[in-house]
Amino acid sequence: MSEAVRDRSGDLPVVRYQPTPDQFSWTFGGCPPVARLRPGDVVELWTEDCYGGNVRAATDLVSRVCEFPFLNPQTGPFYVEGAQPGDTLALHFVSIEPSRDYAASTTVPLFGALTSTHETATLQDPLPEVVWMYELDRARRTATYRPRSGGREVVMPLDPMHGTVGVAPAGMEARSAIVPGSHGGNMDTPEVRAGVTVYFGVNVEGALFALGDGHGRQGEGESCGTALESAMDTVVVVDLIAGTPTPWPRIESDTHIMTVGSAKPLEDAFRVAHVDLVAQVGSRCGLDRLDAYQLVSQLALTPIANVCNPTYSVVAKIAKEYLPSDHDPYRGTHVRFREQAAAYRAEHTPFSTTGGS
Repeated sequence: MSEAVRDRSGDLPVVRYQPTPDQFSWTFGGCPPVARLRPGDVVELWTEDCYGGNVRAATDLVSRVCEFPFLNPQTGPFYVEGAQPGDTLALHFVSIEPSRDYAASTTVPLFGALTSTHETATLQDPLPEVVWMYELDRARRTATYRPRSGGREVVMPLDPMHGTVGVAPAGMEARSAIVPGSHGGNMDTPEVRAGVTVYFGVNVEGALFALGDGHGRQGEGESCGTALESAMDTVVVVDLIAGTPTPWPRIESDTHIMTVGSAKPLEDAFRVAHVDLVAQVGSRCGLDRLDAYQLVSQLALTPIANVCNPTYSVVAKIAKEYLPSDHDPYRGTHVRFREQAAAYRAEHTPFSTTGGS
């Protein structure tokens, strides 16, 4: 069993945690916390890939080496001291780096956006199971695609992200780590990359956040159902914004504010994301609902996060250059996080587990 270790040697409070396989959680909610954190903590942690580390070669078919529902293992949950329902938990991703020199992507029968599923049954045969192994060059920050049936190799840049991050849901629910919702979860948006801050409404005492499902990179939509699935070494900063609710997960980068809406059908995910973005823009700009709706209609970008999970996710985003800086509901949290991240990098060498558990 691993325990969280608090490092008091520097100016910043740093907590290190690397779970053993028996410490993974498989749901959001319903799991006891693995460690207690304080607002302001910097957390160095490791996450396993969505296959639980069982897909290591092209012959490792998911149906043979994985067991449902033990997919998408999560690191956590972490109890954040002082977090109460009605608050907002803020997580800033300082760094997200693959901890291995390979990643795997697969097709899974009756799973994905361009095939029949259990809910969209047809008389067609399911797509076959195929595994693609990607070589990751962490020094050059590239991933190499090699087609299984012959053809041109493609070298693509790494763009590491976490497909899954969230808090415990309300109402004593336990939600599968495969499903996204207002608590976050398996949103699978490439926007959750290093340098962003993610905001979640706190539903239970301590918030109980967890994360996992690292991707070396992912196209918008994750159409085949899997990305470049990889174990990750990740550094996050944790903070609380007391008395400020956040109804749906929100993301802030240096250039944009965003909302992630999750629902099915896809147009309802679009609506959830845009309704929340309209509310954000109205609050920040001092506009009534219709004026904010008009502004969002002309400026919003809408990348699709996933159309393969049991519930789909859509991102609605708007550039911060169009918004005043003096009406930030999160009181400059992202800017403070960026300063804290710079201080952490000045004090610490890059966090690495050299391969994880």
